[in-house]
Amino acid sequence: MNCPCCSGKSYEDCCLPYHTKEKFPPTAEALMRSRFSAFAIPNGDYLWETTLPAKRQFHNKNGLQEWGEINEWTKLEIINKPADYKVEFKAFYTDEDGNPHVHHELSKFKMIQNRWFYVSGEFLD
Repeated sequence: MNCPCCSGKSYEDCCLPYHTKEKFPPTAEALMRSRFSAFAIPNGDYLWETTLPAKRQFHNKNGLQEWGEINEWTKLEIINKPADYKVEFKAFYTDEDGNPHVHHELSKFKMIQNRWFYVSGEFLD
């Protein structure tokens, strides 16, 4: 199966090793891609675990899982990487009513003990 993150690789050679904790994403972009795949699969546990521990109180593991389940995540487009800890992207999805959407975000990430974590995102037009 092609990886949902649109890398052009198979899921087994791309995001699966991150989802199974065999490896950790080596860059903020790799983490962002693996999080998109976790919405597409869906894998709410991975989304919560890759959120910065200090920010987890603002997220709900079940809510992350549900958002992945109720939407069909169809495409990821990397727009810009203005710094090694920031990634601007567009995530394309279809909601439960069949309406298409684009989630355009500039995400911030932080590395702690050689692991990248999602910190926050700024929604863009």
